[in-house]
Amino acid sequence: MLFFVIISLVIAQRLIEVLIAKRNEKRMFAQGAYEVGASHYPYMLALHSSFFVSLFAEVLYFERSISLIFPVLFVIFLIVQALRIWCLTSLGQFWNTKIIILPGSNVIKTGPYRFIRHPNYVIVCMEILLLPLMFQAYLTALVFTCLNFAMLLVRIPQEEKALREATDYKSDF
Repeated sequence: MLFFVIISLVIAQRLIEVLIAKRNEKRMFAQGAYEVGASHYPYMLALHSSFFVSLFAEVLYFERSISLIFPVLFVIFLIVQALRIWCLTSLGQFWNTKIIILPGSNVIKTGPYRFIRHPNYVIVCMEILLLPLMFQAYLTALVFTCLNFAMLLVRIPQEEKALREATDYKSDF
């Protein structure tokens, strides 16, 4: 029961974020923005959707239960969710699930972006690891951590390149 409540809340959060992203996307396109990396975006959607399918399947098929260290993992997960909201609110209208560039705008360097270049990606990595571990879904944790890492090896360089070309953004990479 706890599994269904937590996962349902996370999925609801993701659906709300998609609505926010769509709103921000429309607003930015109206201001002259353009999308970069559209070719990998369907794969990213498939990865994140498959993550939840795999998590459900592993927990239900193998009758996984909460981990012995669930309370610790859950507290870390809640902290990660607060950080996720901090990322979203720091980017404001620029936050999106796609790489959307608005020429002439400044790169956000406030909030968690003051400390780390891509905090939202770090948070997603932590979620993909924490959620399965909370319910002993070790296969899902391993497979999707690796798949997400591979996706970020494509996505981050595309985002960095687009930001450098469209803004005064300087990369430390």
